[in-house]
Amino acid sequence: MGYTTIYNMLLTALAPIIWGSTYIVTTELLPPDRPFTAALIRTLPAGLILILLTTRHMRQVNWWRISVLSALNIGVFQALLFIAAYRLPGGLAAVLGAIQPLLVMALVWLCDRHAPTPLAVFASVIGVIGMAALLLSPDSLLDPVGALAAIAGAACMAAGTYLSQRWKNDLPLMANTGWQLLIGGLMLLPVAMLVDPPLPELGIKQLLGYAYLTLIGAVLSYVLWFRGLRSLPPVAVSSLALLSPLSAAVLGWLLLGERLADIALLGFVTVLISVVLVQWSATQPQRPEQPTHAFRKP
Repeated sequence: MGYTTIYNMLLTALAPIIWGSTYIVTTELLPPDRPFTAALIRTLPAGLILILLTTRHMRQVNWWRISVLSALNIGVFQALLFIAAYRLPGGLAAVLGAIQPLLVMALVWLCDRHAPTPLAVFASVIGVIGMAALLLSPDSLLDPVGALAAIAGAACMAAGTYLSQRWKNDLPLMANTGWQLLIGGLMLLPVAMLVDPPLPELGIKQLLGYAYLTLIGAVLSYVLWFRGLRSLPPVAVSSLALLSPLSAAVLGWLLLGERLADIALLGFVTVLISVVLVQWSATQPQRPEQPTHAFRKP
């Protein structure tokens, strides 16, 4: 693993660490019960900002692919993310997303015929186990709707991560990120208007919360994330998403005094080991899986 790869990993890791703060910002700063509005305000202005910062014209771009990626990475995912954030405590919502690396491995295996290494599978499984250790807190209450939203969000992110590498385009990084945020935000607009109640009069605290989600939680973090998708294998990128619940749990512990069971420390260490092992395994040269009789021509 070269220095360039390590640098790309560390830079990409900043995105899920930032996303881990979404849960505490949502519960402590934003108006309650407006998940789609929060996702809309986070993504649409961020997309406009990034598009204004690039002068590249959108020529010969596959709009269908951009729209699908926008739905998976932004529109549908953000809606599910904020539903989970409103209905589940602290890092619990993101903990349920720990299956994402396994889902990406399954997609790579089924579509590209690249079987995951035993080490990568083992590391991802212990990552899920490590996350499960965080659920042993007596303060964690599992809301069924929030749990389903978190799991569905992980599936969307896994598909978006895989397809982002499979459907690479020639757009500059900021333009590609901006258009996905803009299109994803436009997808959220009618849902927010129809489902969420109107926003109340916003104070300084709420305005700062929305500004943070837009500038840091979307503009900065998504540029870093999509940059990582261009330079790292999809399995490696997906495993870095496990840092998001760690960040959320640490912030909940530091700022909200959320209780963690003694076994939580072991869970933290296990997840960190899992991330490192997956990074190492995913960046090693892989050989395509040999076709079985089921795939041979008669």
